[in-house]
Amino acid sequence: MGKAAFQKKGPSYSFQPSNLKAVAYRLIYTREKYHHHFRVGNHTVATAADTYLNGLLMKAPRKNMERMEEYVQGADYETVQHFISESPWDEKPVKAQIAGDVDGAIGGPHCMLAIDESAFTKKGDRSVGVARQYNGRLGKIDNCQVGVFGALTDGRHAALVDARLYLPREWIDSPSRCDGAGIPQAERIFKPKHQIGLEIIDAAIANKVRFGSVGFDGFYGNIPEFHKGLSERGLTYIGAVHKDQVVYEDDPHPYLPRRKEKIGRKHTICKSKATGIRVDRLNEQMDAPWKLITIRHGAKGYVGVNARRKLVWLWEEGTADAREVWLVIIQDPFSGEQKYYISNAVQTVTLTKLVRMAACRFYIERTFQDAKTSIGMADYQMRVWTGWHHHMAMIMLALMFLMKERILNEADVSLLSCQDIVEILNYYLPRGDVDEEAIFRQLKNRHEARRKAMESAYSSQKKRRPDLKFGTI
Repeated sequence: MGKAAFQKKGPSYSFQPSNLKAVAYRLIYTREKYHHHFRVGNHTVATAADTYLNGLLMKAPRKNMERMEEYVQGADYETVQHFISESPWDEKPVKAQIAGDVDGAIGGPHCMLAIDESAFTKKGDRSVGVARQYNGRLGKIDNCQVGVFGALTDGRHAALVDARLYLPREWIDSPSRCDGAGIPQAERIFKPKHQIGLEIIDAAIANKVRFGSVGFDGFYGNIPEFHKGLSERGLTYIGAVHKDQVVYEDDPHPYLPRRKEKIGRKHTICKSKATGIRVDRLNEQMDAPWKLITIRHGAKGYVGVNARRKLVWLWEEGTADAREVWLVIIQDPFSGEQKYYISNAVQTVTLTKLVRMAACRFYIERTFQDAKTSIGMADYQMRVWTGWHHHMAMIMLALMFLMKERILNEADVSLLSCQDIVEILNYYLPRGDVDEEAIFRQLKNRHEARRKAMESAYSSQKKRRPDLKFGTI
């Protein structure tokens, strides 16, 4: 296996892009499939939805509403802004249909539903859900919003099937902030991220999304309620845990101590005579040999890892719940870096399958990367609850379209990327910046917007400090 993992021959290559010439027509067909969701009362905002989706899929320095007005033919800032932030169309059925379309493209028992979060850096304190909280992209505490996402992946392709905003306690405890951000009363309940993750999984099941396992990172792996919830739902999971995760080599047999006296309260906290051990210490003591396993093709060669495993027990101290799981240790063969995973997969599962299941979670990270670099996932400029969820629904729609295009064309254009498709659409879709008159009209509009913003700032400054007398420069 070790010799086969790093062969000289790479993936097959082809470049026959004739089918890509119809990409714009397939986009139009996709948009029309969703038009019925954008009917509000007796009128429709489907045209605005088409405009917004075009804006996400066209090449521009940023994909916010101001740039859409400049780059998308026929786009109007106020119309687009109303569509995203104020129009009462319901994003939930849009997301449900997207989940169904993603499932139709790749769904099945071989797939993983990956749960992860992504942060969006924001200034100020008015954007819905913004707070000083951990930003995984930066690896530190930052002023940001955090969304919890679900992505379906088959180990080659992936797309988002759900997106939900996390509300920190400080928001729930401030009705005035919730009112200002338009948060519905039903959503003003604090939900930890792992609870939101379980709700995403329940919604995927309700939408008949087909998957054989659930994947998650170390944040969720170190929350016993999360993987316990997965087991209670009868789901197979594999997820990362931190190196200080404590496991037991044998069944800890938790028990309730007997009372020393016949009177008094009965014990309610379980104990165990077993001694736990950190997973990194257990790894040091293991004598099981490493096995080199190929995961996938990479841009710089085959991606392979060393791996080994051991059956261990998880026990949440104080409870009666003890579960046997696989501990899987994965090591980078070049850097020596080691990562730890737990899985409730059946005992007959192979090590190769466990490792490849664990590797599937990589694709939700890749989906975030594509969404942020190619279609403006983080470029939004709205502060309200409705706007955030509307924007993410449209991001999901764009990602689903890009994934289906890559699948459709993978035999003919083997190295096709999301950014490649955006580049092609940049040529085929009608643009609003194609002549001199349009460029100077846009320049004037930008300057007018800057002038209004400056006048507003000067006016606000005067109101805040009327005692200050600035002279002419």
